[in-house]
Amino acid sequence: MKFESIKISDLKAGETINGIYILKSVDLKISSNKKTYLDIILSDQTGDISAKWWDTGETEFNSLLKNKLYYVNGRIDLWKEALQLSVNKIKIADEEDQKYIADFVASAPVPSEDMLEEIYLFTAKIKNTEIRSVVMQLLAEKEGKLLYYPAAKSLHHAIRGGLLYHMVRMLRAAEALCSVYEEANPDLLFGGVIVHDLAKIGELTSNELGIAEYSKQGQLLGHIVMGVEELDRAGKLVDASEEVLLLLKHMVVGHHYEPEYGSPKKPLFLEAELLHHIDLIDARVYDYQNATRNIKPGEFSEPVWSLDRRSVYKPAIS
Repeated sequence: MKFESIKISDLKAGETINGIYILKSVDLKISSNKKTYLDIILSDQTGDISAKWWDTGETEFNSLLKNKLYYVNGRIDLWKEALQLSVNKIKIADEEDQKYIADFVASAPVPSEDMLEEIYLFTAKIKNTEIRSVVMQLLAEKEGKLLYYPAAKSLHHAIRGGLLYHMVRMLRAAEALCSVYEEANPDLLFGGVIVHDLAKIGELTSNELGIAEYSKQGQLLGHIVMGVEELDRAGKLVDASEEVLLLLKHMVVGHHYEPEYGSPKKPLFLEAELLHHIDLIDARVYDYQNATRNIKPGEFSEPVWSLDRRSVYKPAIS
């Protein structure tokens, strides 16, 4: 690629820049002065930035294609403590440059094939044959898509291979907790970790770049309801007992903990409680890592929406 672009992580308020970025989303909106504009999310391998193309309308909206590389000229502003790009010009990148789009995608720091292998190694540690059979059935159905699926459209682990990365880190945490809390059943906890978010594959539709949108089923049901349905079907295929399926379903149902976050029941046994907290810990750790990745020690990040808009700090010690 001949075009040299400034990375999103290097953008600074007050600059006018020329860059090349993936157009992740675009919406037609109306400003406070009743004029239409385009609300755009641009991304590269270092992150996302909100962009506004002012005084534009349906013609410009219809001209933009999602998940394509665009040449962008604009000014970097600071709006409500966050960087925002005001677009002056935007043009779809040449076909030759489009070939490099994979280089602009944020990905998990570990090869997907290695992470999938680690998940199968954890599955092999499950001694309960019924739990292991259910897990293996679901993994076999989703293995190909697991290699690139993100764990979310825009929040934690919303990167190529993010769902695998989330699962692997949770499994490692689960194994460590089982060595501390000997009362916990590792078979149940490992099984719950692996299946709790597998219905994200279905709740989301993703291309092989890991750029995702919500499916119709995902918007109407969500991955918790879909996960229970998938467990019910997989359990029948491998002839799992009612007790095993009920426990795994409850872990899926309770892992968001609160009704407002999608869980109709709170955890009612130890492994379900641990699953929720491991899930939350990994999401929060990811948010902190993502927020401080591109700042220097001793600096504060921009406000992080998923952390209650806190500006988090990067400690200046080694």
